[in-house]
Order: sequence, then structure tokens, then C-alpha cells
Amino acid sequence: MLKKEVKTEVIGKYKRHASDTGSPEVQVAVLTKRIDQLVDHLKRNKKDHHSRRGLLILVGQRKRLLNYLHRTDVKKFEELSSSLKTK
Repeated sequence: MLKKEVKTEVIGKYKRHASDTGSPEVQVAVLTKRIDQLVDHLKRNKKDHHSRRGLLILVGQRKRLLNYLHRTDVKKFEELSSSLKTK
């Protein structure tokens, strides 16, 4: 799980307006941060298959959100993917 401070920082960087927490950009950024943390965890704990399954679920969610963003607004998709370095 992400710490509250880290999550607030990520939301603050990618939000569209003052009270935005659910836009696709914010969701993708938060998922990316969680995925990075899980990858680090799995490098240390190679036999943790339950967390590996959770990682695959998060990657699938992020992929669906990125596909949606690509369909609806290509410019925002490209900005987000370049800032997060994901495609």
C-alpha cells in the first residue's frame, strides 16, 4: 500500500482540478507508483506468489486505463506516458 503522503503527492502532480482524485491520469499515476513498490518487494521476496498475482492485476488495470485514455484523448495519453515513462 502507498503511504498517504506519497499518494497525496502523486495526486497533486497529476490532478486536473482542485478536488480531482478519480481522473484516468491520477488513477494511472497511483497505480504506477503501487506497481513500482510491488516490483521492489518481489525482487526481495521471489517466492511471494500472492503478491505477484496482485501485481498482474494492477498491471491489467493500468493497461485498461491507458487504453481508455488513448481512445479518448491522445494528447493527454502521450503527456502522461512520457512523464511516467510507460507505454
